[in-house]
Amino acid sequence: MLGMIKNSLFGSVETWPWQVLSKGGKEEVSYEERTCEGGQFATVEVTDKPVDEGLREAMPKVMKYVGGTNDKGIGMGMTVPISFAVFPSADGSLQKRLKVWFRIPNQFQSNPPVPTDDSVKIEKRESITVYSLQFGGYAKEADYVAHATQLRTALEGTATCRSDIYFCTGQHRDLSEGLWSFRPFGERLKKLRLSPSYSL
Repeated sequence: MLGMIKNSLFGSVETWPWQVLSKGGKEEVSYEERTCEGGQFATVEVTDKPVDEGLREAMPKVMKYVGGTNDKGIGMGMTVPISFAVFPSADGSLQKRLKVWFRIPNQFQSNPPVPTDDSVKIEKRESITVYSLQFGGYAKEADYVAHATQLRTALEGTATCRSDIYFCTGQHRDLSEGLWSFRPFGERLKKLRLSPSYSL
C-alpha cells in the first residue's frame, strides 16, 4: 500500500499517446474522433458486481501493481487516463462486468514487471480509434449510461459504432470524466468511447 501511495504522489506521470483526427457535434453535444496508441496494458476484470462496486475492487489492484506489487518491486509511475470497459445490456443498463486497462509506462513497455497478484494480467492491445465525449464530475454508473446515450444520439447518421461496449476513462487531476465510443473498425477526465471492432 505504501508503494502505491508513494508512486501516486512522487512517480512520473505520462499521457497515453493519442491524436485527435476530427471534431464534431450535434445540438449541445461535442465529441472528438481520436486514435489511441496500443501497447502493453495491465488489466483486471471483475464480474458479478455492479460497475461502481467492480471499480472499487479493480482499481486498487492495478494501482498496487504499478506502485510496486510486481516481481521487480518497482514503482513504474503513472499513465493517464486509466481506462475501463463496461458492457451495456439490451435495456441500456450496464452488465455486472467491467475490465480496467492501465497502459504500462513507456519505459516498461518492452519488458513489463510481472504482477504478483494473479488477478492482474498483462495484455498486448492494438491501437484503437474512438469517438470521445468529455464531461465533468465524479461519474457513477448512471452517469456513464446517460452520457453514452448522448454520444450515440450525436453520432446517429454520422458514424457507426459498437453497441456492446463503452470504454470509459478517468483522470483524477482534472476532476472530469469521459466516455469513448469505438469506431466500426479499427482527472477524473471522463470520456465515453464507442467502437465496433475492438476485441476484449
